[in-house]
Amino acid sequence: MVAVTTPVELAVTPVRRRRRTSWGRWIILLLAAAYFLVPLYAAAEFAVSGPDGIGALTGIAGKSGFVEAFTLSLTLALVTTVITLALMVPTAIWVHLRLPRVQRLFEGITILGIVIPPVVLIVGVLQVAPATLKGTPYLLALEYAILAMPFAYRSLDAGLRAIPLTTLVEASRSLGAGWVVTIGRVLLPNLRSALLSATVLTVALVLGEYTMASLDQFETFPVWVVVYQQDDAHVSVAVSLLSLVATWVLLMLISMIDTRRLRRGKTS
Repeated sequence: MVAVTTPVELAVTPVRRRRRTSWGRWIILLLAAAYFLVPLYAAAEFAVSGPDGIGALTGIAGKSGFVEAFTLSLTLALVTTVITLALMVPTAIWVHLRLPRVQRLFEGITILGIVIPPVVLIVGVLQVAPATLKGTPYLLALEYAILAMPFAYRSLDAGLRAIPLTTLVEASRSLGAGWVVTIGRVLLPNLRSALLSATVLTVALVLGEYTMASLDQFETFPVWVVVYQQDDAHVSVAVSLLSLVATWVLLMLISMIDTRRLRRGKTS
């Protein structure tokens, strides 16, 4: 005999599937949350178990050298972001418009910042850098721009692929706008998400890079954390924990800003 499925059974089956899918998603989310939150909890517990207690978290700004190191890292992050975007934005636009056949080659060139070890890169840079740049933070910012190229270019590349680049450029040029106006008033507003992603990745890289700064003899924020760890490991872990949480909050804020912008664009 052939089994006949009633309309009621057909209606109940999708509901059961949705419940199973919902439970599966919640299990995956809980496992992912435990994977990330348990180490953070362990780090926080270790930080407050020292002689300073909760003061290891609240009194970081008063530690010797913290303000100078953190200010230097923020300055380097700002300069590196400006250099990276000033180089990558026009280059990525030009490659997508005029040289689409060399996109793979350009991707390979930009990824050299990851392939070449930072130790080798800093030694080579110190050998060929002008004397006016040696001993200045600007040399370190140029080195960071090389390390940030793979992340910034891929963010911009994804943003350029998501918009009708050729149509926008041709429409702007046909109305008499120059390249500066086209990039500044037509393309950049459409690349806001990609620019935010590139900026966040660049800032995160600068605030977490240790090898180049230590070899270049600059006490940036990561170098200060490592040096201070020799005196007080609890404070060092507290600083690392707070920097991680601050980076996460920054990413969430940028994501919220971008989401609101997209919603306003859809409603308008």
